[in-house]
Amino acid sequence: MRSVLTIDLGAIAANWRALDAMTACETAAVVKADGYGLDAAKVAPALAKAGAQTFFVALAEEAIPVRKALGSGPRIFVFSGLMANDVSLCLEHDLIPLLNSPRQAEEAARAARGSREKFKVGLQIDSGMNRLGFCESDDLGAFLASDIAQGLDIQLVMSHLACADEPASEWNARQLASFRARKPVGIPASLGATGGVLLGKEYHFDLTRPGVGLYGGLPFVGAQQVVSVEVPIIQRNAVKQGEIVGYGANFVAPRDMTTVTIAAGYADGLIRAMGGKFSGFIKGQRVEAVGRVSMDLTTLDVSHIPEGAFGTGMVELLGPNQTVDKLAKAAETIGYEILTSLGSRYQRKYIGA
Repeated sequence: MRSVLTIDLGAIAANWRALDAMTACETAAVVKADGYGLDAAKVAPALAKAGAQTFFVALAEEAIPVRKALGSGPRIFVFSGLMANDVSLCLEHDLIPLLNSPRQAEEAARAARGSREKFKVGLQIDSGMNRLGFCESDDLGAFLASDIAQGLDIQLVMSHLACADEPASEWNARQLASFRARKPVGIPASLGATGGVLLGKEYHFDLTRPGVGLYGGLPFVGAQQVVSVEVPIIQRNAVKQGEIVGYGANFVAPRDMTTVTIAAGYADGLIRAMGGKFSGFIKGQRVEAVGRVSMDLTTLDVSHIPEGAFGTGMVELLGPNQTVDKLAKAAETIGYEILTSLGSRYQRKYIGA
């Protein structure tokens, strides 16, 4: 019996529609990191069917399976812009790099000279996060007035908020003001991802680009749950008071206990730091982890569950009783990390297509 990862494509589509309904502009979809670990080639068509016609990935290579799944038509932007060998990938697969610096702009201009059509690009402005984008020391105005820019088809200008999941943060208003002051007139603009959608219409501009909210993660508290994970029990153990459980002998049984060992570990998204801090569920009953999480195995305390009450012999790690963000909290991380760490060993089941 294998662990099962169930992905509800219908819930992803419903989350996109819910976020789209909050705005009066175009709503795109971020499918980077292989659709947040859920298979972008399956996720992107479900989003396109819901109405998304613009998509974002992190790297040009990530866009290839997305383009194959979507066919021609939908736009695919690349956050990292142009890196080595990206020009040929962008031209071959009709990708739109988001240029982040004068150097990338010059690379795009060279590509444009060899093409009969203007090279499609976007621009990314650093509005205060100091991560990617034309910074204040780059003369964006001079670039836009130059011959380099005249050879490009600039389809979007964007920036990214550092604290959108913290509505009270002063940095949201600061970055909004910076973006308004620096964005060129006449080019469609985008500032808000999931958190930006929730901050309100002044952050929406011409296009929003939700990511984690599509997949059921915070800060979109109204999201439908997308992912469920069930793992099989391999063994049931009687542990005497004073005996140890797991590597490092860091858990010593405080009483006589019954434990089960399940077929999931840090190779399956149960981050090692959450050892002894998270729960699973057996037929709706909470069972606490004990001992360290190892690569393939984790141990849970089932002392309170009668021997005949184990049902199918599966433990729910994600599902109706536990969201990705609740599980992530045990490792002091975020739902993004759980989603993108689920690994390849699960039997994947797609529903709601």
